[in-house]
Amino acid sequence: MRAEILAEIEGRTLVDVFMSTCDANGGRDALMVRDGDGFASTTWSQYREQASAVAMALRGFGIGPGGFVALMMTNRPEHVVSDVAVMLAGATPVSVYNTLTTEQIVHIARDCGASVVIVEDAGLLDRWLEAAVEVDTIEHLVVLEPMGTEHPDPRVTTFDELLTDGREALEQTPDRLEASWRAIRPEDPATLIYTSGTTGPPKGVILTHHNVLFQLAVVQRLLDVRPGQRGISYLPLAHVAERMVTHYIGLRYGGTIWFVRDMADVAETLQAARPQMFMAVPRVWEKMHAALLARIDEDPRKAPIAHRAIAVAVASVEAERAGRSVPLHLRPQRALADRAVFRRIRDGLGLDELRYAISGAAPISAELLTFFRAIGIEILEVYGMTETTAVITANVPGDARIGTVGPVLPGVELQLADDGEILTRGPNVTPGYLGDDEATRAAIDEDGWLHTGDLGTMDDDGYVSIVGRKKELIITAGGKNVSPANIEGAVKHRSPVIGQVCAVGDGRSHIAALVVLDADLLPGWCAAHDLEFTSIAELAEHPDVVAEVQRAVDEGNERLSRVEQVRRFAILSDEWTAESEELTPSLKLRRDVIHRRHADVIDGLYR
Repeated sequence: MRAEILAEIEGRTLVDVFMSTCDANGGRDALMVRDGDGFASTTWSQYREQASAVAMALRGFGIGPGGFVALMMTNRPEHVVSDVAVMLAGATPVSVYNTLTTEQIVHIARDCGASVVIVEDAGLLDRWLEAAVEVDTIEHLVVLEPMGTEHPDPRVTTFDELLTDGREALEQTPDRLEASWRAIRPEDPATLIYTSGTTGPPKGVILTHHNVLFQLAVVQRLLDVRPGQRGISYLPLAHVAERMVTHYIGLRYGGTIWFVRDMADVAETLQAARPQMFMAVPRVWEKMHAALLARIDEDPRKAPIAHRAIAVAVASVEAERAGRSVPLHLRPQRALADRAVFRRIRDGLGLDELRYAISGAAPISAELLTFFRAIGIEILEVYGMTETTAVITANVPGDARIGTVGPVLPGVELQLADDGEILTRGPNVTPGYLGDDEATRAAIDEDGWLHTGDLGTMDDDGYVSIVGRKKELIITAGGKNVSPANIEGAVKHRSPVIGQVCAVGDGRSHIAALVVLDADLLPGWCAAHDLEFTSIAELAEHPDVVAEVQRAVDEGNERLSRVEQVRRFAILSDEWTAESEELTPSLKLRRDVIHRRHADVIDGLYR
């Protein structure tokens, strides 16, 4: 299959396939965004016209091959229009997380030498102007939202002005743009993605047009992506998973992307879009699970029926997982439960037309996957990293094995090192980190094997299971190697009041944990338990909340070996967010930050 895919994408680039997609889809919806009470559409023809205009304006700024343009926006049509425009101009787009501090912005801007920046609003503009004091490459700053008055800094312009200038330039020299994008080569960078920085300063991962097109061709073969397929874009576009699942799949196969600028609007957008593909990080699936159960419990008359239906379906899925036949008496009950209960649940979630549900970026618990499969939503857990253009292994519909991340992708190689580290190579692997040959050599050996830093196992059928990160393993005082992610996953979704769990115990006699409450779901839990919601800090000490967390820990411990079990825990009085830096923008734990900031609390757990 690898040779077949390479032949298919030979000589092609993302801008080449974008132009072909626009030709084939013209008046069809490409980009959808909330507009008042409804949604406004950008067709494929309009998409191309806007991207072409912005590209010409960028060429007027001197942007071309070897250049980098930084994009700092929420998920909105202008974000992907700008992304494509930068490619059309022959340069490389760099989407960065909106949560980055000025210090982090300075690091990235210096590293890539960005000369043009496109930001969402005046607040982000001020952050970049502050960074520009220390980064002399920044020459132009473009802001999307209207500012009311002309900005005093002559380097600042608006996105509307950019479009106007680009359209005028396009009329005067229409052939200039085509010459620009036709000169792009498959080995040129399609994007530069900065790692989330869990183990030090972010590194710029180069992903080429060839990398992306190979990955897209594999996805097409595994998932049968169809023109017009609807998807929801709400995870940061600075993350490789979001770029692949919505932006790049849309470019290649003519999908329709529904943008969500505010996470609070995800549920409503799902109901409007009825997506055929939906990806979520585990935390989103956990919140959906908790909210769904809370909604069921709101109706005391129907709740017992729903819980009985869930129990029957879960028992059936567990039998299937164990390789047993589903008991005869459960089969009609499960079919009835799907018609009477689960179909309504899927419809209420906006997932009734879903073809593929995907989870990635972090481990997800087997119990959560079992629950969703029971209600008719098969979540396909996948595994990958930025350096592999998103995916290395993937479960596929009808052959997904809960507890694994599936077999290696067709055309990609995978092997386990002596210590269990996952190594991979193939056309999806990055050529390296921008301007950092030392880091590239440390990650990719002379034979082309990328050392992922993840530990795994592989069964006889080639299905891979992730054990944990090499650098994150806890080694107890007794010499036992323990994966913190496994412990955290066993506990976290046992209760809606728990937002995050961080297992600790390196060099200690036993495992303990820091627990953070979920500010979104805690008020509903309090109302259901006749408890007044005051503040996170006060409730962290309330006996009822402590007892609820203890119950979740006890249930999680039942699924862990003795050495993994959480002996003590502390509930913290604040939240962890990307802004507070305990979480990465993709919601992974920054363990070094957590351990440093809460060292006294951790020490207290072992006194």
